[in-house]
This record gives sequence, C-alpha cells and structure tokens, in this order.
Amino acid sequence: MIRRTALRTLATAAVTAALALPLTQGAQAATPDTASRAAAVTAPTIKADDGNPFRWMELDGLRADFRFMCPAGHCVGFWSLVLTDDVARQKFEGGKFFVYAPATGEFSFFLDTDIAVRAVAHPGQVRLVDTEFLRSHPRVEVRYGDPDHPRRARVVASATTLM
Repeated sequence: MIRRTALRTLATAAVTAALALPLTQGAQAATPDTASRAAAVTAPTIKADDGNPFRWMELDGLRADFRFMCPAGHCVGFWSLVLTDDVARQKFEGGKFFVYAPATGEFSFFLDTDIAVRAVAHPGQVRLVDTEFLRSHPRVEVRYGDPDHPRRARVVASATTLM
C-alpha cells in the first residue's frame, strides 16, 4: 500500500512537472507581439486529433477535452477528461467531486488550473489527467459526496478501459 501511495505521489508530481515545464523553460515577457508570434509558430504543430490517450476507453458522463494554452509565449496542449454538459448541469449540493477506483479503493486527482487536488467543489473543476491511474484500473469513477466515505458517494461519471 505504501508503494502505491508513493507511486501515486510520484505520478502526481510528474504530471504537474510535465504541465509546468513549458511554463518555466525560457519564460519570456508576454508582449502582444511575442505572444502572437509564438502562437502563430507553435499552434499548427499541435493537433487535437493526435494522441488522445482516452480513445480506447468507454466514457459515461465524461468526454475527452483538448486544451491549448500559450502562457508566457510557450504553447502547450494536453488531453483531459471532463464532465459532459448534461452531467455538469445537474444540481450538486453538500459534497465534493473526487476520482475513485472501486476495485481497489484508491483515489486519483483532478488538475485545478496547474495544481493537482484530490477533490473539487464545482462540476466545472472536474479535469482528470492522470492517465497512469486510468490505465492501471479497469474502471474509474467520478463520485460526488464525502471523500472520507467513498462507497456512500453518488457515481456521476465513469471511465472503463476497453481491453
């Protein structure tokens, strides 16, 4: 169990570092001229159709979302899972969203801007990027309720790995 916790912590740090690396390497002052020039040069090389890591999964209440950002003149694109519009519009009160693997009882994390967090309060904050966690568990669920009592929480979405 300690190894799994250490592995999850390492995976969280690796994902956070991978997303932050383009932001920290060679940061330039984002003047309108340099930002637009960098976006014009980099944008065509990143395609949303390339490398969707979730295409081999059955998604229920989730959809793959490609994000493209150009902070400080460095463009980065990444895939994540977010709630579908119809699930996000439902009324949620008195709990938090969290990612849970029911077969093992393990938790994953959401990416809130550039910070990995265990639980979020708003459906728009549900952004799952931990593909290692998704690949290592046959079924992962987004639940709503008390993260301290995950079995009692409501399942709002799921991702199942197709084999």
